[in-house]
Amino acid sequence: MPSSRHPTSWSASTDLVRENEIRRGEIAVDAPAPTDAGLVFIGTILTPWASRLMAPRQGRADGPVCRIEIFPLWQEALAGIEQFERLEVLYWLHLSRRDLVRQSPANDGSARGTFALRSPVRPNPIGTSIVTLVGVEGSTLLVRGLDCLDGTPLLDLKPDRALFTPIAPPQPGDFEVG
Repeated sequence: MPSSRHPTSWSASTDLVRENEIRRGEIAVDAPAPTDAGLVFIGTILTPWASRLMAPRQGRADGPVCRIEIFPLWQEALAGIEQFERLEVLYWLHLSRRDLVRQSPANDGSARGTFALRSPVRPNPIGTSIVTLVGVEGSTLLVRGLDCLDGTPLLDLKPDRALFTPIAPPQPGDFEVG
């Protein structure tokens, strides 16, 4: 059921994506046990969405303001971030299944390979969004454009590469073409 803070324009139906289902045309594998890639979470993302069924499929530039709370150890790493209008946010899709190699987003029996989709269901569930930086409040960033669930672990933040000019001196590879 939609809550008072969510639009009521959707209705439950058999076509609605259900969490952790295997739809017609999809293929799951016996995925290997995860190994430690040495990642550390640097914060937590707070959004209005508690369920994948309510979250947008892609972030919107005019979407709700969400909060990215950076853990105290990493607060100094935010120095200078306010200079950038857009940021790339990388996060761990902690509630996503990891075993589908073919998926049927339209639930119509036709399927595509996981790597040909932006689905949160992936072998390594890393999500990424380009967000608009709305403000900085201490160790909290206010942003628009996210599509992840409330409480999603934060992996990294970077200035949007389209807006970033390297600060370090050039190196030979910077000039290589075709």
